[in-house]
Amino acid sequence: MTSSSSRSTSPSILRLAVTTAVGLFFALIMIATAKTGPTHSKVVVCYIATWAVYRPGKGSYSIENFDPSLCTHVVYAFAGLNATTHDSIVSLDPWQDLKDNYGKNGFERITNLRRTHPHLKVSLAIGGWNEGSANYSMMAADANKRTRFVKQVTSFIRFHKFDGLDLDWEYPTQRGGKSYDRENFVSLTKELRQEFDKHGLILTSAIGAAKHVMDEAYDFKSLTKYLDFLHIMCYDYGGSWDRKVGANAPLTGDGPLNIKFTIDYIIKSGAMPSKIVLGVPFYGRTFVTNNEGNLGDVSDDQGFKGPFTRENGFLGYNEICAELSNKSTGWTRTFDEDTNQAIIRLRDEAKQETKVVTYDDSRAMANKMRFAVEKSLGGIMVWSIDTDDFLGECQVDSSLTETFVDFGKTPGVQLSIPKRISGNYPLLRTINEGLILAEDEIDQEYQIKRKQQEEDRENEIPHGEDNIINNSAPSILTNAWILVLVCLYRLF
Repeated sequence: MTSSSSRSTSPSILRLAVTTAVGLFFALIMIATAKTGPTHSKVVVCYIATWAVYRPGKGSYSIENFDPSLCTHVVYAFAGLNATTHDSIVSLDPWQDLKDNYGKNGFERITNLRRTHPHLKVSLAIGGWNEGSANYSMMAADANKRTRFVKQVTSFIRFHKFDGLDLDWEYPTQRGGKSYDRENFVSLTKELRQEFDKHGLILTSAIGAAKHVMDEAYDFKSLTKYLDFLHIMCYDYGGSWDRKVGANAPLTGDGPLNIKFTIDYIIKSGAMPSKIVLGVPFYGRTFVTNNEGNLGDVSDDQGFKGPFTRENGFLGYNEICAELSNKSTGWTRTFDEDTNQAIIRLRDEAKQETKVVTYDDSRAMANKMRFAVEKSLGGIMVWSIDTDDFLGECQVDSSLTETFVDFGKTPGVQLSIPKRISGNYPLLRTINEGLILAEDEIDQEYQIKRKQQEEDRENEIPHGEDNIINNSAPSILTNAWILVLVCLYRLF
């Protein structure tokens, strides 16, 4: 038997319990969302080259190596276009991507990362260099195939619980494409946008940075209407194919082969800066020359390969830093301020040849963060995080003072260089640290400039003030004479 007192308080206790539980639930969601990703205002888009899992030894990279706290978006690369029908997306590595037939279920493993990192957006990329351009050109040119593709890819993305699709057609109008690809690519993105908006899906695209590709392949003013972000591939400006030592991803330089030209050109062509995502490479380009290894020196057309990536002319940052960490190898390192590129060289006197690598070290990466913030870009894209020092075994760029040596040059700006709590992913951490510092630095510069302008206005003599002072003199004298006359009148 219960008392009337206990009966009357039960609803109050129940309401209190429910309110507390609901409040705690939403508090936990807010805390989890707030603390699981980068704290700056830019996007950091991280591509994972899924075939990196097949690399040997310490170069092998699986989804479990990925740190979602360092990226706002991750892109799983790549799916492909059905080579027969040209109207549907397909897995290029079913055993790696799917769980059928005891597969490794990569699609589900990467989308499940949102459970612990709810800030993370996960997209699936279709295309890539090896897919070519011809099949995509055929699909985009046929309105019926476009319609079937749009419907099927939307279902595919939703079924596998991705947040969006990244178009990596390399490139419209190029490599077997047709001149009309430029207009058809706009039609494809428009139709995808219309369908994706029904389901809240993200639509992005990787964009080539060579000037002739930009001119022929992309209608930027139209594309910026339909794409959430344009991932600009600002690398491969120079390589062994040029038969001369060149910078892989120069920030500045003469002519069109540099990042500043590319970004300025895209903005001038009609793209919104806030939708432009600056692509940076976690790899370098390799060269072999009979000369000293300076930029512009004649080289062969092959370069050399690394032990993990095993591709001529290409060396992942993890391979570069491993060489530099081994002091017995004899590599020397310099930094070219004209291009904002690190250069390492290894001379073989017996062969009378020099191996050269041009790449982004942490200093080069930090300076690009400053550039991106200055231009009010949407953020940074990384190709690809599997070639960062994801195991944290190198100590090459351990000095953050050296990394941010080009920051804080404006008098009055005071920056607090962060202390790094982990040694892995040095380039990816530099990106996030650099974006935070760049936003702080540019904000301080703005405040300093604004304060100076206010002080200048306070110290400025208003226009015509001298005339006002001079013109007032006669009236003062007149008033003085009137006062004298009044006094004389009263005396007499």
